[in-house]
Order: sequence, then C-alpha cells, then structure tokens
Amino acid sequence: MLVLLPPSEGKAEARRGAALKLDALSLPGLTAAREAVLDELVALCAADEEKAADVLGLTDGLRGEVARNARLRTAPARPAGQVYTGVLYDALGLATLDPAAKRRASASLLVFSGLWGAVRIGDRIPPYRCSMGVRLPAAGPLGAYWRGPLDAALPAAAGRGLVLDLRSSAYAAAWRPRGELAARTAAVRVLHATVVDGVEKRSVVSHFNKATKGRLLRDLLTAGARPRTPEQLVTALRDLGYRVEGEAPRRAGQPWQLDVVVTEL
Repeated sequence: MLVLLPPSEGKAEARRGAALKLDALSLPGLTAAREAVLDELVALCAADEEKAADVLGLTDGLRGEVARNARLRTAPARPAGQVYTGVLYDALGLATLDPAAKRRASASLLVFSGLWGAVRIGDRIPPYRCSMGVRLPAAGPLGAYWRGPLDAALPAAAGRGLVLDLRSSAYAAAWRPRGELAARTAAVRVLHATVVDGVEKRSVVSHFNKATKGRLLRDLLTAGARPRTPEQLVTALRDLGYRVEGEAPRRAGQPWQLDVVVTEL
C-alpha cells in the first residue's frame, strides 16, 4: 500500500544535525527537479525579502520564513516524519507507533511537497516554507511544475498495490493516478453527519478532516492491515469501526471516492 499525504504548514525546527543531502532522498528520479526548485527558492529568499514574502504568500508575522529558506542548503535536516507537524500528523503520532507499525509507515507513507515533490517520512530534510500553490518566477506554478516528474516517478513507487490518497486538493492536483493505477486508488473524504428534525445532514469538515485521516491511518498501520484493493480497504476500515461509504467509479481510469462519515468531531 502506498499512502499519499499532504505536508503541514507548520514544521519542527532541527537545532543540530547534518545538512540536506539532496541525492540521498527517496525517488531519485525527482532529484533534478528538486535541485531546480531549491536553487530558485534559496536565491529568491537570499536576494529580496520583500519579493520572496510576496511570492510565498507570507504575512508580516511569517517574514522569518524567508531567512530560513535562504539557509536551506546548510540548515540541519531531520527525518520528514519529524519535520511535519499539525493536526493530521499529531493524530497519526508517528513517534508513538509500535516498531512494526513504524516499519510499515516508513515503507508506505509518501508526503507531497511544493519543494521536494514527494518524500518518504525517513528522508532527511530541513524545515522550509513553500506550498504547492506557490508560483516561482522561473519554475512557474509548482502544482503544474511537478506533474511531469511525479508522473514519471510515482507509478513505480506504487507498484501493484493499493494507493490510499489522503491529500488535500492543492496537493492532489500535482499528481493524479491514471489508467489501471487509478482503478486501485481510493481517495478519502471525511463527512460530519448530524441529525436535524429527524433528518441526517452531512457537511465537509476541514480541521477535523485532517484529524480523522490521521487517526484512520494510525489504526490501519497499528492493525497491520494490508488491503490491496479499494474493496479490501473498505472492509478493513469497517472492521476497525469506521463508517465508510463508496462505490466503484462509473468510468474506467478513475479512482474510488470513499466517504468516512463521523458523528463526533
């Protein structure tokens, strides 16, 4: 199983440690594309704080991120699973998984990134600020920039198993499984169900969407579930106590859309 995750805006600082080794990251087919984005981002942030803040969409309170980006090549790096923080990663709790679940996480989790394209949770990276929605002057919109490199690299990473897509929309746009691979991809949406005057109403949640996805993934990893198809994923999640609804796509080459329905946030 390959699990596609969004990054987090907040990232933990590494106070000491070796600097980034770009050619040591997973998915080496992305190295040249990573090098180009890294070079442009570092140069932009080192040369013009005002322009860099505007390009990155930073508020005045986040101007310090520009200086941090300028030091990306020399800043201490740490495993991506320790760098990314926030609601989904707090609920996932990588550090508190048992050893077997940690091994499964290392083998299956792939975090998408405007700067790196995608990284494994064991890849050592420095904290940075560069979302997939950024438009760099030379590279252009990063969501579009990464489509070609990711299209070339990710089918092999997915292998023949299930692809579980837990990304937000901005990161999902950077790579969409196609053809036979799409048929064994399941994208998960979280819906909050409430009963009003005896009628169930559903709404899409945002903050708690991330928390539910983190808990759901933690439960799969802890249980040692190994679904190979979307149908098997539905069964595994139901066995874990989740209310899951979904059906096969109506057209070939489209992923499954699964709704996880929750009543408590």
